[in-house]
Amino acid sequence: MLEVCERLPALAPGCVAAELALDHLQREKGRFKSRLADGTEVRVLLERGHVLPIGQVLRSVCGRYLVVTGTPEAVTLARASDWTVFARACYHLGNRHVRVQIGERWLRITPDHVLELMLAQLGLEVLSEQAVFEPAAGAYKGSGHVHHHH
Repeated sequence: MLEVCERLPALAPGCVAAELALDHLQREKGRFKSRLADGTEVRVLLERGHVLPIGQVLRSVCGRYLVVTGTPEAVTLARASDWTVFARACYHLGNRHVRVQIGERWLRITPDHVLELMLAQLGLEVLSEQAVFEPAAGAYKGSGHVHHHH
């Protein structure tokens, strides 16, 4: 089993021994077990509270380098025909504290039939797909800001 406990800046191509493919929930954890494509078990022991971005290089205790990649997962894709409709959709999702990946007049969320209906009613085209989900970190990520509703 490989034990990983160090994050590194990017390395030159060819230095990375393997890809560690993770879904968005795994990339949010600091401590977990996974497997490489060849079946090698990996135990990740990193500081908590930091998302593993796609492209992050990790070093195992034995000196092997791994790069974090995303794994396709079930997501909802919503496309807007114009920026006003798109902004309105982002506002409503943000108001509900929904994790969102944002592109140019498109967004992805994890599947949720209530949110999908809302997006359709706002005028977006709503589709189900398998894709790598990279939600935005959020405006206050890492600032120590705490937001409570009363």
